[in-house]
Amino acid sequence: MILNGTELSNRIRSDIKKEVESLREGGVVPGLAVVLVGNDPASRIYVNRKKKACEETGIRFFEHTFEEDTAEDKLVSTIEELNRDEKVNGILVQLPLPEGFNQEKLLDRIDPLKDVDGLHPFNTGKLLSGAPVFLPCTPAGIMELMEANGISVAGKECVVVGRSNIVGKPAAVLLLLKNGTVTVCHSRTRNLEEVCRRADILVVAIGKPEFVNGSFVKEGACVIDVGINRLGDGKLAGDVKFEEVSRIASAITPVPGGVGPMTIAMLLKNTVKAAKIQKGLA
Repeated sequence: MILNGTELSNRIRSDIKKEVESLREGGVVPGLAVVLVGNDPASRIYVNRKKKACEETGIRFFEHTFEEDTAEDKLVSTIEELNRDEKVNGILVQLPLPEGFNQEKLLDRIDPLKDVDGLHPFNTGKLLSGAPVFLPCTPAGIMELMEANGISVAGKECVVVGRSNIVGKPAAVLLLLKNGTVTVCHSRTRNLEEVCRRADILVVAIGKPEFVNGSFVKEGACVIDVGINRLGDGKLAGDVKFEEVSRIASAITPVPGGVGPMTIAMLLKNTVKAAKIQKGLA
């Protein structure tokens, strides 16, 4: 089974568009502000996709771009202005930031109730306590994609390869909250192949093109490939060798068209939720 994130995200976007239209009738117009620093081509592409998704669903989009040599205090003051702006319901700092910027400092300045990326310590704490407000978008997208395809987590052996604050750690917590038995692997993990082969659900988020091959995967496992890497020939590839692993797995996400579209869908969902919370509608 190919877990098609494009199809599911389109359905979610359609539902969000209807919800935004309903909110507009009541005088509430959700708004998302993105702060982009530097000239990283990949970041520019991601911001453009978010802008297009907002335009298609009726969410207002505010873009704030800065050169790589911008003083960090300027970014802090911009975030604080956006915190006070009632037209802005969600704030997102596009990651990764250029070298030299204190990512933690900037994310911590975002109002937790406008933190639609789910990365503020308040929202991280709420997630760990089992009462999340805003879920990090990629892990949330993974869970929705599995649920929509009838893949249950409860009682399953789940292995997450990668321990980033954006994907690996929160994905592990979400799997745990759904009653999975979770192992988190990283660069220091011994016998990585052996650990991965135990997984009923294998989530790979390490940023190494086609690193996971068939020898990592148990027959019938569900494989979630979070990676998106540009190869030398210009083609995109995930962290998993799709052709090889798809012959072993019972379900797998393609790259592109798997987890990526779900991430943006969850961002839109969080932005609408933020607007409703701030207006006392949720």
